[in-house]
Amino acid sequence: MAASMENVEEIRNRIILGEFDIKNVHTTDYPGNYPGYDDTWDLEKFKKVPTMAIEKVFIYNNTSIVQDEVLAHRLGLIPIKADPRLFEYRNTVTGEAPAAEEEEGSEIDTIQLQLKIKCSRNPRASKDSADPRELYLNHMVYSRDIKWVPIGNQADVFAELAIGPVHDDILIAQLRPGQELDIVMYCVKGVGKDHAKFSPVATASYRLLPEIVLLEPVEGEKAERLKRCFSRGVIDLEDVKGTKAAKVVNSRLDTCSREVLRHDDLKNVVKLGRVRDHFIFTVESTGILPPDVLVTEAIKLLMAKCQRFINELGNPHS
Repeated sequence: MAASMENVEEIRNRIILGEFDIKNVHTTDYPGNYPGYDDTWDLEKFKKVPTMAIEKVFIYNNTSIVQDEVLAHRLGLIPIKADPRLFEYRNTVTGEAPAAEEEEGSEIDTIQLQLKIKCSRNPRASKDSADPRELYLNHMVYSRDIKWVPIGNQADVFAELAIGPVHDDILIAQLRPGQELDIVMYCVKGVGKDHAKFSPVATASYRLLPEIVLLEPVEGEKAERLKRCFSRGVIDLEDVKGTKAAKVVNSRLDTCSREVLRHDDLKNVVKLGRVRDHFIFTVESTGILPPDVLVTEAIKLLMAKCQRFINELGNPHS
């Protein structure tokens, strides 16, 4: 028996969540599901959107218990608040350039940071105190202790920008009296494809839009139980002729836990699904760039890649 057009449209456009299985997962029909496009866009955000990150660490003095290589690694992963669109990529240094230029760079492609701090005893501390926060000064080294050292005319060009770590409460090391750190760092422009420290995104994911359909009116105690089966804000109760009735107010908030299917008297009054061609993207920025800027830059990179592909197809000699 042939399926009705209504069933065909449901197979094409909806994924149905059952008690023990998921239906309509595989399809090649239009509009279909094209997660490959979303994966491509997702990878662009991770790999190709540039940021500024610490590339070279010169440790002139480190008497803490943290080894030099571990300390350099911790510093390299601290996100730096600087708009990468205002800087150029660092040119590959040839053998003709002096070593100093290779290390320091210039004002258009390099940011210089400095961490210089020394721990000492607090002369005003109580004799009976055992709290390191009271006994010592500068015993906790945070990212706020990293200072920007302008190169060339950067002090004038970036006067309104607070260049430095995105977060000022990242713990770097702990010191005791007499221990100190004297470090100079150089930040360059790079992409996450080369190293994770350049990635502007902490997490990026997408999911299909949930769809919840009530097949019949649900009232009274059943309506209250139905509301508790979903995330807060998905189901609400309204007064219908003196009786509380359930209604779907925002299915977008649902996590698709399928808790309602555990209740024998509720699982047949609701249909759970996901809209196959409606994607909800979640982008969590590290703070270097706002999420809306990251999405815009990622789309620009994807458009440029598509244009290069089209140009290659149109070039018979390629």
